[in-house]
Amino acid sequence: MSDYRLISADNHVTEPADLWTSRISSKFKGRAPHLEHGENADAWICDGLWISGAGGSGKMGARFDDPSKMMGGGRIEQNRLGGYLPEDHVKDMDLDGTDIGIVYPTVGVMAYGVEDSELLTEICSVYNDWIAEFCGAAPSRLKGVAMLNVDDVGIAVKELERGAKRGLIGGMITVQPPFAMIYENQEYDALWAAAQDLGMPLSLHAGTNRSGFYKNPVNLRAAFVTNLDHWVRMALGDIIFSGAFERFPKLQVGSVEHELSWASHFLDRLDYTYTQRTPFPSRIKFRDDAFPSDYFRSNCFVGFQEDALGIRDRYVIGVDTLQWGSDYPHPESTFPRSREILDNLLAECSEEEKAKIAGGNAARVYNLD
Repeated sequence: MSDYRLISADNHVTEPADLWTSRISSKFKGRAPHLEHGENADAWICDGLWISGAGGSGKMGARFDDPSKMMGGGRIEQNRLGGYLPEDHVKDMDLDGTDIGIVYPTVGVMAYGVEDSELLTEICSVYNDWIAEFCGAAPSRLKGVAMLNVDDVGIAVKELERGAKRGLIGGMITVQPPFAMIYENQEYDALWAAAQDLGMPLSLHAGTNRSGFYKNPVNLRAAFVTNLDHWVRMALGDIIFSGAFERFPKLQVGSVEHELSWASHFLDRLDYTYTQRTPFPSRIKFRDDAFPSDYFRSNCFVGFQEDALGIRDRYVIGVDTLQWGSDYPHPESTFPRSREILDNLLAECSEEEKAKIAGGNAARVYNLD
């Protein structure tokens, strides 16, 4: 078994049932994310919409031992304690051999589908205060990422700055902004500049689609979830073709929980479109004969959990872009077999490559000790 350092670039919390109801401003009482108990399962409801189930982490590990237990709903009391108690989170990291966990929300991810932008801003602010406290209980082991609402770029910048002051190490932005505000819009330059200057990478996490995403139940079908990488390709394509990484050369933007193998085709299409297709009105000419794929490899990172095809294509994608994450404590997490699974995935990699992919790349991008 290899002795490389494990840094999970995609851990999660399972937010406490009273997180928003106990902290949100009076203006949003009754509309904030809250728990409702159904006949067969608990669910998170926000502004009258279902946004998430509530008992998922109680099924972690079932896929290894008894996959039939992954079916059906769950109750919040079945969740693993490490989802909302930092000391138990760290104990589970020790069991799994993980040194540092970069922590994302669970309900918060799904809350990006809430249509009311002002409410989403408040949801982000409340969560960010709580996750700063959560990670502050074990600051050398737990590193939080701030939720940002980019509907208003100025508000997003202020929240990123506030998160940095509270010890958070990055910001999570929607993977699918409203069409009028797609990421080629240079109004985002204020956010790109702030993220660069603060040294805080920006993450495009799976499931953070905006604008009524969860009103349509068809969006939760298996085929839809299988193809979530569509939106991260669109977001990164807009950012790259807009020239953001030329204007902000130290900016880091990454994909989280979309796996890897889509990136090989994406990089090929980026460069083909740039060199072989009729120029588009918004397309710029990059300096120094650079290609779009060059900016992907220098300014983007790609998170994965179990993608053997992506590891096979690591030289095409870029070894330095790859970041492993366990997805703890979700049902599909590699916990408690992360090192065993990584050893198998990285078997053909050199020791230097293993060290980078398992933790070194995340340490560099997030400026971790």
